[in-house]
Amino acid sequence: MANKKTTSPSIASLASKVLQDSQASNAAKSLAGSALSQVNKGNETGKQLEHLASTVLNSDKFNEASKALAGSILSQSDKKR
Repeated sequence: MANKKTTSPSIASLASKVLQDSQASNAAKSLAGSALSQVNKGNETGKQLEHLASTVLNSDKFNEASKALAGSILSQSDKKR
C-alpha cells in the first residue's frame, strides 16, 4: 500500500531553510532533503533515513529544527519496520 502522508507546508519551509544554511549538519540536510521529497508525492522514508531520524530524536546534539524534520520523516516511514 502506498504511503498517503505528505510533508506539511511548515516542515517543507523549514527543510528549505536548512538546505540553504551553510552551518547545518549533514544529518539535518539529509533529513531536509527527504522531507522535501515527500511534499506532494507521499514517498515512503527509507530504512537508512529512519535510523538517522531516530538517532537525531534520541540525541541532545541536534537542534529543534533537526528534531522537527526527524519527527516528520518518521511519521512517513514504513510502519512494518
